[in-house]
Amino acid sequence: MNSFRFWFCIVGLCLTALPAATAAHAQADNYPNKTVTIISDAAPGSTPDVDARFVADGLGKAFGQQVIVVNHPGANGSIAARAASEAVPDGYTLFMPALSTFVALPSVAPNLPLKLPRDFVPIGYTAENPMFVAVNPRLGVSTLSQLIALAKKEPGKVTIAVTGAGRLTDLTGLLLQDRADVQLLRVPYTGGPAAALADVGSGRVSMIIEGYSGIVGAVKAGQVTLIAVASLERLPQFPDLPTVAETIPGFAALGWQVMVAPKGTPASIVSKVSEVLAKVVSDADFKKRLANIGSYSRAMTPEQTLAFVEKEQQTWAPMLQKAAKN
Repeated sequence: MNSFRFWFCIVGLCLTALPAATAAHAQADNYPNKTVTIISDAAPGSTPDVDARFVADGLGKAFGQQVIVVNHPGANGSIAARAASEAVPDGYTLFMPALSTFVALPSVAPNLPLKLPRDFVPIGYTAENPMFVAVNPRLGVSTLSQLIALAKKEPGKVTIAVTGAGRLTDLTGLLLQDRADVQLLRVPYTGGPAAALADVGSGRVSMIIEGYSGIVGAVKAGQVTLIAVASLERLPQFPDLPTVAETIPGFAALGWQVMVAPKGTPASIVSKVSEVLAKVVSDADFKKRLANIGSYSRAMTPEQTLAFVEKEQQTWAPMLQKAAKN
């Protein structure tokens, strides 16, 4: 009798679970059937914003539905993070934060919804962009070693535009000062690189560190001059541009973005988006479009994405402590 009751309960549980499993699969099969929104914490025109729009375009074509990017810049990414975390977890609101949101903010604002996997479900990796060092053409330097020599000769006179305290552009500048043993005068800006580039181009500020798509217009217009890139190796699109590592061995600084969803988003939808995203970022044409603006892509599973973010948090922890003192 007890055995009969046991198996009766097991069968009952299985039958109960079937509708839920069927509903979950049906949910994923029908997804998406309306517009999907990607929240970005970047200012319009910045490198993360451009990358997000490329990803949105690729996902939209794959899904056969409109995928739009909504910008929520400000407060170092916390505005966007809160908006994304409070969205309905149905897969129709996704979040593509820049590195600093998950690396820098948790240490200074532990109560914000900024932790993986506590507050968001990882979906995949989208893009990475090495930082470029650009200077005013009239500064009188054409190489990184010359810039370092000038900064050592006159400590604090060389100014650097900071487009977001605590963001990778700022952290890279701090890392450069630390590794080169120089002192630069930080000039903060809000709203992305646009305002900063106007001052660098006019000579009011000496230099800027940014992703290429954020400064490409100024570069082509001759307002700023590229002197180095913080990639591990010279980039095929910029074969004559030295890496920072050629002057400071081992130096590298790459911005990156991942895609996440609000916690509670159905696993079947997360899996579907992850699979489609991997195909989008692996597409040869997509990679070429990104490379033209100094960004690069690679696919990651949700598990790999989580491990990657955790490793980056450990890597940048020393510079975050340094930034907090500035």
